[in-house]
Amino acid sequence: MSKRTDQIVKLPEKLGYTAFSTSLNIAFNFKSLYYLYFLTNVLRIPVGTAGLMMLLGTIWDAVNDPLIGVWTANHTFKNGERIRPLALVCGLPWAITLVLLFTNFGTSTTWSVILGILIYFIFEGLYTFLCMPYNSSASLASHSDEDRKSINAFRSLGGCLGSGIGSVAVVPLVKLFGGLSSGSKIIGPEDAPALFYTALLMGGIAVAGSLIHYFTSHERIRPDVEKEEKVNLFQAYRMLFKCKSWILDMLYVVCYGVSTAMIMQNVNYYAAYILGDSSKATPILAVYLVVAIIISLTTPYIDRLLGRKKTMLLGAAVLILGKIPFLINPYSMPSIYINSFTVAIGGTIAFVMFNTNRNNVADIIEWQNGRRIDSMIGAGENLLSKSAEALTIYGMTFFLSLAGFDAELTVQTQATLDTINTFLGWAPFGVAIAMFIVLFIMDIEKEMKQWRPSEQPALEGTKEGE
Repeated sequence: MSKRTDQIVKLPEKLGYTAFSTSLNIAFNFKSLYYLYFLTNVLRIPVGTAGLMMLLGTIWDAVNDPLIGVWTANHTFKNGERIRPLALVCGLPWAITLVLLFTNFGTSTTWSVILGILIYFIFEGLYTFLCMPYNSSASLASHSDEDRKSINAFRSLGGCLGSGIGSVAVVPLVKLFGGLSSGSKIIGPEDAPALFYTALLMGGIAVAGSLIHYFTSHERIRPDVEKEEKVNLFQAYRMLFKCKSWILDMLYVVCYGVSTAMIMQNVNYYAAYILGDSSKATPILAVYLVVAIIISLTTPYIDRLLGRKKTMLLGAAVLILGKIPFLINPYSMPSIYINSFTVAIGGTIAFVMFNTNRNNVADIIEWQNGRRIDSMIGAGENLLSKSAEALTIYGMTFFLSLAGFDAELTVQTQATLDTINTFLGWAPFGVAIAMFIVLFIMDIEKEMKQWRPSEQPALEGTKEGE
């Protein structure tokens, strides 16, 4: 069993989580929004080939998650910690690979594809190591459920800030670094240097956030290494599948990840080819940013008012209802803004809630098995979630290719426009309905009480520290 202290998590430490989450999401969402676009519109790699590159990289990311998760569960650093030092070790190398992803090496298409896949594999491997402190630290920072909710709210705030900055700031930065200077409204091959400098800035921010997190956070829950047995991948998954709440939370994460992947990969194509101007993605994403920040701050209070299950169901319901105007008229500006507004509400609630669920699942699994495997909770979920995201992105690029997408054209075929609208409307609408069904079945609070009722006072913890 793990050792614990009852120290309260204070505000400076929570702000360190915000800084880490902000910096990682600035860099990662810049990559998520613009890498596929960079491959097709800057390097001029055919959309089907670019989709295959994304598929391979994301599948590798999914596969390495449980492998690295098991390694982390069995490895202890010299200071007795398992998670926090990874932020110090992996921040700079990961930032370097981000810059390399957005580097035009001036090679042939074949070599651009080979180099891109190689760099993408390294990028995703390093990101998995960084995800361990990002996803698992809250469960090791405190046994208090209130502290964990608060940490995840601060993380979500950082995630929203980072997602917004990593998307809203790109076009202005591209212009600042000399891009879009020819009068073109769509980012193209001539803007490669500007995207490179933008990636360099994003990478620097990621390094700074990793360092801030390392020097402000603490692992208060430590494994009793002398009594703890090693766990292999099979044993870890056996522990996970014994926990009903982990299975349902995994499906929750899959729905969130697939829906987010559709929207993130399509919003720039929507701005460029339906609205006719790449910069028009900026105000759409700005709406998302402002609303997501507000919801990040208010979700813990909504959770206290409604309870865990009703809060999650509310988020899924907002995602469903928000798609209806866009389904009726995807070319309407109000409908795309309503879409952005409601995705910010539902997506932010989902992010805070499934991360809080992960912290509770770590406790349930420890109670069931006498062994903490914090790093495997998120890593185990990500194997299926990222595989689903990879297939989603590949499916999107496959249908774009089938519809006749051509990056050389400023005006795309009607079939291409319909495909873009489908992956912003009908497809995430269906996923949101699936999410609602999963949440209707899930009751993690009931399972917590079932396995260790005597632990509930400890889980409720004390007041948040300021």
